[in-house]
Amino acid sequence: MAKLRVALGQINSVVGDISGNADRILAALEAAERAGCHAAVFPELAVTGYPPEDLVLKQRFVSDSRAAMELIAARSGRCAAVVGFVDDADGPRNAAGIAARGRLAGVYHKRELPNYGVFDEHRYFRPGTGNPGLQQVAGVPAGISICEDAWVAEGPVQELAAGGAEVVFSLNASPYHVGKPEQRLDVLRRRTAETGCPIVYANLVGGQDELVFDGASLVLAADGSVVAQAPPFREHLLIAELEMADRAGLWAPAGISENINETDPGLEGLEEQYEALVLATRDYVQKNGFNDVGIGMSGGIDSSLVAVIAVDALGADHVHGVLMPSRYSSDHSLIDAEALCQNLGIDHRVIPVEPGHQAFLDMLAPSFDGLAPDLAEENVQSRIRGTLLMALSNKFGWLILTTGNKSESAVGYSTLYGDTAGAYAVIKDLWKLQVYAFARYRNQRARRELIPEHVLVKPPSAELRPGQTDDQSLPPYDLLDPLLEAYVEGDLAPADLCSQGHAPELVQRLTAMVDRAEYKRRQNPPGVRITAKAFGRDRRLPITNRYTGRA
Repeated sequence: MAKLRVALGQINSVVGDISGNADRILAALEAAERAGCHAAVFPELAVTGYPPEDLVLKQRFVSDSRAAMELIAARSGRCAAVVGFVDDADGPRNAAGIAARGRLAGVYHKRELPNYGVFDEHRYFRPGTGNPGLQQVAGVPAGISICEDAWVAEGPVQELAAGGAEVVFSLNASPYHVGKPEQRLDVLRRRTAETGCPIVYANLVGGQDELVFDGASLVLAADGSVVAQAPPFREHLLIAELEMADRAGLWAPAGISENINETDPGLEGLEEQYEALVLATRDYVQKNGFNDVGIGMSGGIDSSLVAVIAVDALGADHVHGVLMPSRYSSDHSLIDAEALCQNLGIDHRVIPVEPGHQAFLDMLAPSFDGLAPDLAEENVQSRIRGTLLMALSNKFGWLILTTGNKSESAVGYSTLYGDTAGAYAVIKDLWKLQVYAFARYRNQRARRELIPEHVLVKPPSAELRPGQTDDQSLPPYDLLDPLLEAYVEGDLAPADLCSQGHAPELVQRLTAMVDRAEYKRRQNPPGVRITAKAFGRDRRLPITNRYTGRA
């Protein structure tokens, strides 16, 4: 049996950085050539980054993408390069270029365009027609497919096999969410069972706004077994060999070790999700030209976890804590926040908000005369903190990370232009109970109290009035989170929730809070998505909306 040696270029493309992405591809292609590979397969839209969104509507962007693909082709050698780019063929197309020996040998256009969840490809691309995506690679008939093509049963991949393909090169930009790696593997095994063809699956890695791509590129044998797999959440050039029928045109590279297949064990559970949060945060900060971040540190669990993630993403020297106690802040909050900053080794400063708070109350006194203090006065404190953080951002060039979680965002338990002020919401897709789980996980990994134990056990509080705790405004989180998850991620109506045994009064109250808070969520900063339905790209409900879904 002859061996087909393939390289999977799991690169971290930057959307819009066409020349930089081309350099990344060429560097990996040169390494694959040196390793004696027959083919190097790169992710979907590796040239442009994914998703390019409305950049595709710019004709110059499309022509620049095509020019970069032609440049890559001109510099290709014996190792065939299979590269994702945007092509212009009677309209923009999501394409794969196949290049070798200095020329572009062929172009395949993606046929199945996803238009669900976070995907909106019908807005930008025309589907491919009539091109079976078959190319000869070192004498082996190879089929080319792009991402969604492989998710369709009896679709393009099966047609490739029926047309004579003996291996399928699959280019992908498949974003991560909990359970997605297992889901992918199941789908790919269905395609190998359908076709009897091995699949070379190259996936994008890196963060892009709300999305994070985990990579985890892999090679499946015809029987569905994993021949080799790249590590998740980092760039990697995976080299693997597949047994193929002997062919005169299949050249065998000399002097290369035969034992090159590698299978990364991958990550599990909280570790996998945590690495997604870290990678997404690092890429959002650095790809947008920032080096340092600022975080409002309250001494609570949310800001503590965000600070730890930021340090893991950027390093302690690039994270700055800002402690902003008010007249209602407890002594232990300041102590806990300072202890965390010391544990992490990060710079921190204390700016009391009382002078500004009193000044605002004095300014508002004539307007509020005769009215009892309420939420209006409480939220002034939060908005002062937001203003201070943005002033520090302007002065020092910090990108501000917000600290709100999914439970708070769901019910609107936040202050517009206050604790929502900032550029990136690191834990916006974590329910409150998950925040605690991740904090304990990170302490276990550190084998010490990185986040002080007192932070993990004290009642959560916004500390905007004397003795305030979250459970004065919200049900306990062990009751709240499952109900919110069913309503937000499960798309159940209030009547459905009541039929599951939830108290009707509680259901009515909480679902009304979720619906009313839609206008707030639209103004919140973007943040990493790690569930199958996050606020933002996934869940798009009208702000003005009278549907109740009640029985």
